[in-house]
Amino acid sequence: MFKRFFYVLLLCLCVLLIYGACAGAPASQGTSSPARQPDWIRDPYSKYDRNLYVAARGSGNNPQVAESTALGNLVGTFDRSIQIDEKISTSFQQAVKSGVTANWSENTAIDTTIASSAGMDTLLGAEIGETWNDGKNEYWAVAILDKQKAILAYSDMVKSNQAMIRKLIDMPASEKGSLEGYARYSLAAVVADINVSYGNLLTFIGMPVQGLQRGDDFRLEASSITKTIPVGITVRNDKSGRIQGAFAKALSDLGFQSGGANSRYVLDVDIATSHVELANNANKFSRIEVTGNLKDTMSGTVLVPYNFNFREGHTTQAEACRKKDKRRIQKQVRRIPFHVIAKEIIILKK
Repeated sequence: MFKRFFYVLLLCLCVLLIYGACAGAPASQGTSSPARQPDWIRDPYSKYDRNLYVAARGSGNNPQVAESTALGNLVGTFDRSIQIDEKISTSFQQAVKSGVTANWSENTAIDTTIASSAGMDTLLGAEIGETWNDGKNEYWAVAILDKQKAILAYSDMVKSNQAMIRKLIDMPASEKGSLEGYARYSLAAVVADINVSYGNLLTFIGMPVQGLQRGDDFRLEASSITKTIPVGITVRNDKSGRIQGAFAKALSDLGFQSGGANSRYVLDVDIATSHVELANNANKFSRIEVTGNLKDTMSGTVLVPYNFNFREGHTTQAEACRKKDKRRIQKQVRRIPFHVIAKEIIILKK
């Protein structure tokens, strides 16, 4: 019986030795498996407190794509409430970069930050919280926005914008009824639109902002100002009057009144034609160049310079020169950037 007990004991000892050797040996490369998928991939808020963060995940075939997707999804969390029209964000960014807003800003450092985030492609305070790879070709990332940091940053920007708007529209009645008044209200409209989007973001994360005005409120006032401003138009070498009519319509569409040559604001236009010969072409061509300058006769400055040219052909040079296609001219005139009057005037006032 002792022998039998000895053999059983020896067998158990061998089994333990074999088990210990197997447990201590490294696993072979072919049988390794990736770590367990983290819970935040299923639900980012399983790791990041919803009261402190806004979180969103993203994936891709490399870390950069995963992080970019996560940040994009984080922006998308706010829906369209924080989206800004591309033209508006571009206008404000250009105004800041050109130094226009410095005249009315109390904090140019904040304004630069506002400009960089005006399109809301990125969020201030947003960062990548964590990344994970499944051991193959799928990468995951979670983007987080610290609510307290965002509240501080966007609250400062809203205050800065509100102060700028107040200064922009603070002017005597005599100045308000001018192109500069129109310009300042137009810029105030752009700043207000950006402010509304920041206010919506703050509301989303639990810090509502009261009393924000919409950009359309200021645009309506700017439109009212144009109706009180006559603009005279003088056009040289316009035998048929078609080009003058095209310019008049472009200004009328913006709300400006038709004025005489003695108006404070005058659009001075010159037309020049030259002959063009094209090889192996039986038709004769004329190049027509139109130069227009919107001037402030009181200050003697050119507010909006512009020019364009096109070519007309006909069987004779005389007909080519005479044939100024009215529709083409009107189409070109409608492209004149009268909408940048605001920026040009404000820059001149620096």
